[in-house]
Parts: sequence; C-alpha cells; structure tokens
Amino acid sequence: MALIVHKYGGTSMGSTERIRNVAKRVAKWARAGHQMVVVPSAMSGETNRLLGLAKELSPAATTPELQRELDMIASTGEQVSVGLLAIALQAEGMPAVSYTGWQVPIETDTAYTKARIQRIDDQRVRADLAAGRVVIITGFQGVDAGSNITTLGRGGSDTSAVAVAAALKADECLIYTDVDGVYTTDPRIVEQARRLHTISFEEMLEMASLGSKVLQIRSVEFAGKYRVPLRVLSSFTPWDIPIDEEASSGTLITFEEDVKMEQAVVSGIAFNRDEAKISLLGVPDKPGIAFSILGPVADANIDVDVIIQNVSHDGKTDFSFTVHRNDYARTMDLLKSVVVPRTGAAEVTGDTRICKVSIVGIGMRSHVGVASRMFQALSDEGINIQMITTSEIKTSVVIDEKYMELAVRALHKAFDLDQPAAA
Repeated sequence: MALIVHKYGGTSMGSTERIRNVAKRVAKWARAGHQMVVVPSAMSGETNRLLGLAKELSPAATTPELQRELDMIASTGEQVSVGLLAIALQAEGMPAVSYTGWQVPIETDTAYTKARIQRIDDQRVRADLAAGRVVIITGFQGVDAGSNITTLGRGGSDTSAVAVAAALKADECLIYTDVDGVYTTDPRIVEQARRLHTISFEEMLEMASLGSKVLQIRSVEFAGKYRVPLRVLSSFTPWDIPIDEEASSGTLITFEEDVKMEQAVVSGIAFNRDEAKISLLGVPDKPGIAFSILGPVADANIDVDVIIQNVSHDGKTDFSFTVHRNDYARTMDLLKSVVVPRTGAAEVTGDTRICKVSIVGIGMRSHVGVASRMFQALSDEGINIQMITTSEIKTSVVIDEKYMELAVRALHKAFDLDQPAAA
C-alpha cells in the first residue's frame, strides 16, 4: 500500500460529469489499496469569475486590505470543488472528507495573493487516512499567523499538492492536467513537438520559470527540495484504464543522475509573453546604483527577471530589466516617483511588446557552442535580440513579441527537437 497524492486542474473539475469521473479514478486507486489524498483546483473559469466581480467594485486599488479580501473571495472556488468531489466519492461508496487550507492547516506567510507555504500540520490528515478515508484538500490556499485566509498565486494548487505530498512523505504525486505530459515546446505552436518521457527537476524548474504553463515553478521547487516523485499526466484518459498503465504514462520529473534520462543537448523551448521591458537612461555609473534602482522595486514585492547594464560613457549608463506585465504600470510609476529623483536618471522608457524565448537542457553543461547555435538560428530568421541571459542549463533572449512563434519554431528545428529521442 502506498500513499498517493492526486492533483486535478480546473478543466478536470469543470463540470459535475468531470468531477464524477475524477471520483471514479480516485476510488479506483483507493480500492487498489492506496491511501489517497486529492488536491483539486476550482472549477474551470470560477476563479476568474470571482475576481472579475471584485474588479467591478474596485478596478484600480491595490491596498493590502483589498488584497486580503481578494484572497477571501478567490479561495471559495476551491472550497466548492473539494465539497463536490467528496460528495461524488461518497456516492461511489468511498468514505471521503474535505478540508480547506485553514482546516488542515496549511500555514503560510502574509503575502496576500502570492503567499508562501511555511508549514503543514499533517496530524488530522493522517488520522483520516488511517481510518480508511480519502482526504480532499483545497489547493491554492492556506492561512497566515493572524488566521487570515491566503492564496498562493495563480496555479498554486500544484504547489499545494506537492507540499502536501512532501509533508506526508507520499510515495508519489500525480499532477493530472488537460495535457498528457511535458512537451519539447507548446504543440499549439510547433506541431512536431514531442512528449518527453522523463525530464530532470533542474530542466523542469527552468522550463516553469521561463514560461512553460504545465507546472507552477514553486511546485517544482518543492518536488526537488523534498525529493517528491512527480508525474504529469492527462485526466482525460478513461478513468478505468489499468493502474499500472496509468502510473507509467505522462512525463516523469526525475533526477539528473537517472540513467534513463533522455540525454539531448537541449530538452525544450520555453517562451513567455507576459513580460515587459523597462529602461532607465542616463543613470550615474557608480557603486550601488543597481541597488538604488532595484531596491525600491523589490520592496514593492515586484519580481525582476532579466537585468542588463550597458557600458558606461562619460560616467553615465543605461540600466534595463524586465518585469511581469501585470506589474509594468506599477513599476513605471515607482521609478518615476521614487527612483528617478534619487538617482538622477535622465529618462524612463518601457516596452510591453516583448517576449522571452529560452532553450533548456542539462546537456548544455557538456556541449560548447549551444548559445551561438541559438543566435545563428534567430539571425537566419532576421530576429533581433534585445537582451540575453544565461545559466548552466539555459539561454534566454528577449525579442520583439511579433517574432515569438517564428523564433520557437526555428529553435525547435535547429536543435532537432522534432526528431525522436535516441534510445
């Protein structure tokens, strides 16, 4: 008997019929002798609907008080899901009980709308599992030290599921989605994209951070830190397929030393449309200037991605960085009102029509010339590179958004990702 965590996305929970199918699948695993914990998302579209209502009432405000209420509102979508799934399991003759994040409890910090999990009390869950019940826990949410409901940011149910699996020392965590695994890139952009049988935690972490929507980055961080076996697979396979077949489907996110790892130089192409580029021109080139610019941005809880500082001329330099588009207006206001007066920068400019395209692969560690091959492929298509950032296993470029799909296709072909993996 194993302790298994299942996570189901909003599409999988999108109707009572789909919830019934989830219940049948979970019951199949439970009847096979496994202890089952399930972490479902809100029904598809429900969180957007709820937050849309809030935006109608307060379209522009971003106060901590408002963000607290947004968490209060957004968390209710998952509460409905767990209750419905518990009822569906009970209708299948399977004992089941549902809990919200604050009932478990899943303890978080106080960063409303993007809280981080600090601790999970597993005592209540273990007692129910020992009594033979399926335990269903809301994803995406927790509770802070002041007993306020918090949410983990969009896609946070993945993080909840992996964190619960880590706390319970689960044998495996299965992430059921509307895709059947992790692909070399988005099949909607490149028809020849291949599903990977395995991918390393490092590669998946980079893919998630660079724009792949299959898993939220913090869920991969948890899985890597706590060595949680993690598999991404489809919830739209028939619920009654054999467990052995189901348990070996999808993509296994594993460790680099796994001898069965697909040893391609580049494993995947990631992209992100959700970035904006901001530049401060004519900044005094002196020690501490980067902190003078990015310190206030960090204090405002705004994440910065790619950073470039140009070569100095006459004691002045240009400083550019990217942020999420949702943070663009707030960042521009902050720079104009706080940073420019402090630093004496000549001008602030911004561009929301950019995107980031990245190549990822642990094989890049042992192969030279990978980045130049990337630049050559983009050059052949007449695509100008605005910014570059690298790590051991990835190279990212910022380019004009209109060239994104062309760049992804060119790179997918340049690195032979459309070819079957070597055995």
